[in-house]
Amino acid sequence: MTNYFAVHYTYADGDQDIVRLRPAHREFLGSLKDQGKLVASGPYNDGHGSALILLQLGEHDGYHDAVELMDQDPFHQEGVLAGRRIRQWNPVINIFPSNS
Repeated sequence: MTNYFAVHYTYADGDQDIVRLRPAHREFLGSLKDQGKLVASGPYNDGHGSALILLQLGEHDGYHDAVELMDQDPFHQEGVLAGRRIRQWNPVINIFPSNS
């Protein structure tokens, strides 16, 4: 069984700290993808900034594991996010590959 988590980041569109750290942030996300933990990620296109990251973790991983994992993101470590919200999510209908 896979546990999914939706991670919502809030930041100002065009924020210079976000722009500066984006390469390191994307490298971090690439490592999650390589580990089979990243389902999808990307910014919203409405001009207000912010992004959504979807994670798939193992059956024994919970909310605190998702938080601990996302604490490693350079955006979080450098304190450039205006907000971060992590919620466990149940994709009742999905096409996501399972990592289990």
